[in-house]
Amino acid sequence: MASDTRIDSEARPSPDALLARVARENRGRLKIFLGAAPGVGKTYEMLSAGRARKADGVDVVIGVVETHGRKETEALVEGFEQVRRMAVSYRGRQLDEMDLDAVLKRAPQLVLVDELAHTNAPGSRHPKRYLDVQELLARGIDVYSTLNIQHVESLNDVVAQITRIRVRETVPDSVIDEADEIEVIDLTPGDLIRRLHEGKVYLPATAKSAIENYFSPGNLTALRELALRRTAQRVDDQLLSHMQAHAIAGPWAAGERVLVCVDASPGSASLVRYARRQAERLRAPWAAVHVETADAATLSEEAKSRLSETMRLAEQLGGEAVIVPGRDLVEELLRYAGANNFTHLVLGSPRPHRWHQFFRRSLVHEIIRHAGAISVHVVAETGGTAAKPDTRIAERKTRPSLLPYALSLLYVGVGIGVGTVLDRVLEVQNIALVFLMAVLTSAVTAGIWPALLTSGLSALAFNFFFLDPRYTLTIRDPDSVLALSFFLVVAVIASNLTATVQRQAVAARTRARTTEDLYLFSRKLAGTGTLDDVLWATAFQMASMLKVHVVLLLPEGDTIAVRAGYPPDDTLAEADIAAARWAWEHNRPAGRGADTLPGARRLYLPLRTGRTPVGVVGLDNDKQGPLLTPEQRRLFNALADQAAVAIERIQLVADVDRAKLATEADRLRSALLTSISHDLKTPLAAIMGAGTTLRDYAPSLSDPDRAELLQTVVDESERLNRFIANLLDMTRIGSGAMAPKLVPSELGEIVGAALRRAAKITAGHRIELDLASGLPLLCVDPVLFEQVVFNLLDNAAKYAPQTSTITLKAHARAGEIVIEVIDEGPGIPADDLERVFDSFTRVEKTDQVEAGTGLGLSICRGFVEAMGGTILAGNRRDRSGAVFTITVPIREETELS
Repeated sequence: MASDTRIDSEARPSPDALLARVARENRGRLKIFLGAAPGVGKTYEMLSAGRARKADGVDVVIGVVETHGRKETEALVEGFEQVRRMAVSYRGRQLDEMDLDAVLKRAPQLVLVDELAHTNAPGSRHPKRYLDVQELLARGIDVYSTLNIQHVESLNDVVAQITRIRVRETVPDSVIDEADEIEVIDLTPGDLIRRLHEGKVYLPATAKSAIENYFSPGNLTALRELALRRTAQRVDDQLLSHMQAHAIAGPWAAGERVLVCVDASPGSASLVRYARRQAERLRAPWAAVHVETADAATLSEEAKSRLSETMRLAEQLGGEAVIVPGRDLVEELLRYAGANNFTHLVLGSPRPHRWHQFFRRSLVHEIIRHAGAISVHVVAETGGTAAKPDTRIAERKTRPSLLPYALSLLYVGVGIGVGTVLDRVLEVQNIALVFLMAVLTSAVTAGIWPALLTSGLSALAFNFFFLDPRYTLTIRDPDSVLALSFFLVVAVIASNLTATVQRQAVAARTRARTTEDLYLFSRKLAGTGTLDDVLWATAFQMASMLKVHVVLLLPEGDTIAVRAGYPPDDTLAEADIAAARWAWEHNRPAGRGADTLPGARRLYLPLRTGRTPVGVVGLDNDKQGPLLTPEQRRLFNALADQAAVAIERIQLVADVDRAKLATEADRLRSALLTSISHDLKTPLAAIMGAGTTLRDYAPSLSDPDRAELLQTVVDESERLNRFIANLLDMTRIGSGAMAPKLVPSELGEIVGAALRRAAKITAGHRIELDLASGLPLLCVDPVLFEQVVFNLLDNAAKYAPQTSTITLKAHARAGEIVIEVIDEGPGIPADDLERVFDSFTRVEKTDQVEAGTGLGLSICRGFVEAMGGTILAGNRRDRSGAVFTITVPIREETELS
């Protein structure tokens, strides 16, 4: 009973179950009314349940309900608030869909959503109605919905085989698994067929065809069984989650579950097959478990391969293969069985030697003693020598090494020598400690069997050399007999315990080393920023830790290609390419040692996260037999999970960057269209108006009026020309085609040319020039720099009030020339000082400010930076107004050549 007490006292809630409960706390609850076939009354029952909740004071609305013209259903709809549906045009037809946004805005406590598997019309937010339901649940709204069993994705093939009709609209099994309640709506085949004849399901003509093809008694019976079994499976999962979340020690025999314990013995495969047959008879899920104790480190390669084959056989037969590390087999096995609600435990019958029974407990008997409500099946193993279900060392076919036994003899000899020296100063009982030290040393360095040999030889040597009469095996003193007996027992126990501790220490060091390697690998992946670095680090880590050759393949378009490998190997045979592609497409292993395409050189395993597959890993080595042991498979899974997350992280970063670029492109495109629609249309309208007036009323117009209209045409044409020039300049900057020709230029000449071009724009302003005398020549492209000055003057004239002053200053300082354009406008908001240089960006403006594209300042920055200078925006300190500062480095003429 001690084992039972230990297991119960250490029971604690499952972290996964608790996390699942926390994830559901803020979500709505989903109840599915599941029917075996159309017409069984799912919608009727949903409406009835909704009406009952409404009578209890719950806020219930109808999101969408399809009555199909059934009077009983239509009568139940009356009295419910119905959210108006959304009309969607599709191929000339008006389709009515549930208005998800309207339901979310209404925010009821409970919403009724019929036909969960429905496909929404194109243009809806979600392609499937179950996605609408998931969004409602995420907002904390409870949902009642209906579903037929033939719409469950995993049962689609089974239903098609039964009915010979392929259902196109399906929902993932995860939707059912996440449901809080499932209510099976059932009718006997006879009652359903009677409803069909009465026209309560389909119109008479349609009903006759349905009875002949789909609604046959055999089909309906099979569909009823599918619905009941799928619901039972969900209920069983809910029961297990409840037990794990509340730390309830199982099993609760609400449903049968079979667990088989396997080890590295040859007969374990027969246990797996027996468990499969037992589960088939019970129609129950089953699993194979191997408890990995410290002795696993000493298993031979042959035993490891045999264990790997046994676990793979369990997976092939439809079971779950589980490896549980632990110290005590009985304790870990019963803990796992109880935590996962297994009701049947299959063990192999032990046939140990009698002396083995004397020194070691019978594990089968211990399991039976503490199994509690679990039924234990003890089965005779076939296909090899029967063995108890323990991870003990398999017999090696190779000849054992004699070195450990030679060391045992050496330790006994050293003990005799040391004892002879100490015999003169110590009593004979203390000399026994010398031989006990020899036994412990042998156990630590050589193992259990050499330590047992050392125990026997030490007892004989102690008797022969130190117990009277000496140099004989006869013992004269009864006290010496007792001392020798106790010495032998203590030596055997100490050697056994020491060897066990040594094995556990080796296993602990191995696990610690593996954990350290995984930690360092995780840190390495966290610090990588490119996909190639992640792939190379992954290939190297897998190759070094698993002692295999590795290739990593990632999808490229419609195919999958090698992206990294260790040792480097980019060539794959045709069979390997086919196996890798199959593993990628089906998310299952393929290639060497797998069920699919076993002729390939490598074993290909899918690399995926919980969100999506990301690639394929190919493994191979030069050895025969299974490629990975169970321990290596667990290690591979840990490495693969970390690598997949790192690859997904890199890909998500790239996706985010692409999304940002796409968003920016859309913003610029929208701004460009907006700008063109206004700033291109406005001058054209003025030109067309002036031209039309001249054409139609030229004889009646006075000369001043004609001149004014012609001037309008010229001014608006120049404005339009500037707009198009700005667009062309931005295109040059954006495409990287900007190649300024730097030549020594006089600043005064550039400023004068810009002022002449801007004369009409700045006509209502005062222009002040403050150019320091003796300024060196500017090393710039004079055409581009003139455009920069012109754009700054244009910007100042737009934002500064009429009759205000626009000042242009220039001076030299510390190897550079500084040019400032200062206005007396409202200035620039602090948050916009940097943003004003973005394309199509304009700060808030009043109605008096002329319209513009927002390209002028962006062009200024592009031109100035292309010529090696900088431009900054700021505000005046003495009064309101903006200051734009251009800094151009002073270069020697030799720098330009």
